Amino acid sequence: MKKNSSANGSGYKAVTLRKVKVTDAAALAEIYGFYVNNTAISFETEAPDRAEMERRIEQISSRYPFLVAVKDGDVVGYAYASALHNGRAAYYCSVEVSVYVKKGCQRQGIGRMLYEELEFLLKERAFVNAYACIAYPHEEDRFLDKSSSSFHKAMGYKVCGLFEDCAIKFDRWYSTVWMVKKL
Repeated sequence: MKKNSSANGSGYKAVTLRKVKVTDAAALAEIYGFYVNNTAISFETEAPDRAEMERRIEQISSRYPFLVAVKDGDVVGYAYASALHNGRAAYYCSVEVSVYVKKGCQRQGIGRMLYEELEFLLKERAFVNAYACIAYPHEEDRFLDKSSSSFHKAMGYKVCGLFEDCAIKFDRWYSTVWMVKKL
């Protein structure tokens, strides 16, 4: 695994990528909690606490790559792969991927670094397809824009499905776009 990187030579401070630890749960809960409580990026309506994040870390990392990005000693982002479609056996060569970057640390290359390393590790484990399930607005609003789908497109993902009006959050309808990348 690559240990240090700097985003596009911009001179921004080094970020270390490493495997997640259960002790990262509080930091991950804080990062993810922002998205759950303030945006429609996640369709969860209650932010998981530290104990729930510990459970998720243990469950996911026992089978799939789960990485954190650390800058100046603080966890500033994370990315992981998980089972596609409830882990049914026939989907063994495919995974769902997710990435979250701490508020205030976006657009610094951290998400790209996490995904590049995650995809490298997935290829090493012979996974073939990476899918991303992305909240998608009809029209951008204060809770959701199209930056996640734009990020995934820039990372080489292509739209493979759309679930229209599948979720309500903040009294608004949102869709889900599925994107895929052949690893």
